[in-house]
Amino acid sequence: MSEARRKAAPSRAHRKKHWALRVAGWLLGLFFLGVIGAAATFFIGYQTTDIPDPNKEFQTNTTTVYYSDNTTVLGAFYDQNRKSVPLSQIPKTVQDAVIAAEDRTFWTNPGVSPSGMARAAFNIARGKQLQGGSTITQQYVKIMYLTQERTFSRKFAELFIATKLSRQTDKKEILEGYLNTIYFGEGAYGISAAGDAYFSEPDPRKLSAEKAAFLATVLNNPSYFDPDKPEAQQRILDRYRYVLDGMRQGGTITDAQYATMSKKVPPLKKKVKSPRFKGTKGYLLAMARDELETLGYTPEEISGGGLRVVTTFEVGKQTEAVRAGTTELPKKNRGNLHVGIASVRPGTGELVAMYGGVDFVKSELNWARLRARPGSSFKPFAVAAALRDDRSLYDIFQGNSPIEVQGKELNNEFDNDYGDVTLLKATKLSINTAFYDLVDKQMEDGPAKVVDAAEDAGIPKTQALENDRDNPSTVLGPNAYASPIDMANAYATFAAGGMYTPVHTIKSVTSPGNGKNFKQEDKYKSVRKFDEEVAAKVNFALMSVTEDGGSGERAQKLDREVAGKTGTAGGVAVEHRAKNAACDGCLDGDDTLTSWWTGYTPQLSTSVLYRAGKTGEGDLDPFSDDQAFFGGNWPLRTWLAYMEPALGSSEKKTFEEPDPDSMDSPTPTYTPSPTFTPSDPPPTTKPTQSPSDPPTSPTSTKPTRTKPTESPSDPPSDPPTTDPTKPTRPPITFPTDPNDPPGGGQGGGNGGGNGNEEQ
Repeated sequence: MSEARRKAAPSRAHRKKHWALRVAGWLLGLFFLGVIGAAATFFIGYQTTDIPDPNKEFQTNTTTVYYSDNTTVLGAFYDQNRKSVPLSQIPKTVQDAVIAAEDRTFWTNPGVSPSGMARAAFNIARGKQLQGGSTITQQYVKIMYLTQERTFSRKFAELFIATKLSRQTDKKEILEGYLNTIYFGEGAYGISAAGDAYFSEPDPRKLSAEKAAFLATVLNNPSYFDPDKPEAQQRILDRYRYVLDGMRQGGTITDAQYATMSKKVPPLKKKVKSPRFKGTKGYLLAMARDELETLGYTPEEISGGGLRVVTTFEVGKQTEAVRAGTTELPKKNRGNLHVGIASVRPGTGELVAMYGGVDFVKSELNWARLRARPGSSFKPFAVAAALRDDRSLYDIFQGNSPIEVQGKELNNEFDNDYGDVTLLKATKLSINTAFYDLVDKQMEDGPAKVVDAAEDAGIPKTQALENDRDNPSTVLGPNAYASPIDMANAYATFAAGGMYTPVHTIKSVTSPGNGKNFKQEDKYKSVRKFDEEVAAKVNFALMSVTEDGGSGERAQKLDREVAGKTGTAGGVAVEHRAKNAACDGCLDGDDTLTSWWTGYTPQLSTSVLYRAGKTGEGDLDPFSDDQAFFGGNWPLRTWLAYMEPALGSSEKKTFEEPDPDSMDSPTPTYTPSPTFTPSDPPPTTKPTQSPSDPPTSPTSTKPTRTKPTESPSDPPSDPPTTDPTKPTRPPITFPTDPNDPPGGGQGGGNGGGNGNEEQ
């Protein structure tokens, strides 16, 4: 063959183009095969799926809640509340509200939402939980024909049934069935029950457009849009306006009606709660229900999914907690006095007993769950922070009063002087100035390290606590940091040798059929937060509090090794704030607002909190014959009344002892800071300060109360006046905490028997 007839070799660019075309062809072929395969799969699935017989006697399976023994019934969440009404008795306004909220193309769509199904497929690919049906038809299918099981196969069964149902059944029939079976919260299934539950109006024909829009709002997610939750109010209003806007676009209401209706949601007229929540058990059921929601169970599943829920509450201990909270307390004015008790098993995080109030139906404020100012109960976290910082229990700190911190004069109760004291003695006697010296002068970033130790132990990470990372009074618990449940579990971390386990109330959940089951060990695992030696030394220091002369010496009556800490918070009670404002702060620090005793053995950690008044911001002092409502008196008495029978004849275990080599040489490592010497001569009577937050006016130097707000020791009769208690100080404004009762956290000070001491 001649050279001229020989073909030229293809260029590299030509070869690349050739391969690119081949790859594109393969991909296009695969795409068409995928489309054909998907269509074939859908066609086969559609043809082979029959519409099952609907559950004509639709009824929910009540979820039953048990004590920890899995035998004794604690209660149930709701009786089924359902009444069917024909679509002819459901006004178009109500129908349109639900359609505007859930499926605005209901009358024209094929019963399924392609975008919703794509979203579900995407979640499957990512290994996430399947979402529910996005059209009214799909939601109705899930309720009437399928289980609540969230699986791939059920989702596709829903798709085929919804498509067939939409083609073979009149849309009005589907809407009628949906409106009579969908869950609205409050145990209400169907529009009639919902109107009765939220507005005491079971006849849908009497529901106004505003009420219809509200009901359509909550059905989207009854838990997320629960009107009983303060944090849900804005999102309810936003969703309510979304529904109204859909009604306006659909011509159901006019622009003028929208402008008027959208200003606020209609006032509710809810029915009285079921007697199943009456008494103290209601608080336990409410906690269990809330935790089930955090575990991913829907409101429908919780109220009507036939779940078998086993809680961590122990029958015997719960009985003793209720007895202690209702009988072992001051006899005076009991109706305005509130006790919160929480008991946690160290190492497991199980809340074995809780007393939150007398009757959940009369008041849903759970005093064991609401956060309050812990005062000196916060000092153990400073001890832990110091030990982490390579300090010793025998390091010396300044115990005289006053001490200067950030240019401010801070005092001990009564301005008592203790000289140079060890951290161990400062803990036993709760000496304010020594803790200020430790945290604010000797430790770099001391307040932040206290916050870290508290959060590691189990105190929730809240904005109030985070805001105090540079507050010189953080060591004295100036704000609403913790509830009795939080404190009991945080102290339990030390009892467990530094192992933290999240506090919880759900032990196990068993669902019918192929539903989701749960065991506590799957989620609530122990994590080391403190070195064993640090925990042992914290326990050693807090055991000194229960020795002779300590603020918790009454705990010796338990005849076991006990560690613990008292705490009280002083300020101005809500009933005295108007008068205090009128007299320019003349009552600053005169009242005791909270009083704590949190104590623990190796087997059980229990916290007791006393508060007064409707919102928990009243004055505790009138309830006691002592100079103030000391944590070592009634809170410790109530604690003993529970702990003695709760521990019963169980083994008397002891705490792990610290390393002797680190305890036998009380050689001080740090030099105490000098006592503050003011430039001006001191007044004849030194002012004390209220245990509260940093004052609103830091430059105020007004003298405040002189009576103590925490007993340094608790002899059987009058507390001595020569031991340290807590100082008082000017009032401050506390940040709002969503877990505080209404009106809480305003005005008076916080501190734990010693609170923030700033003038």
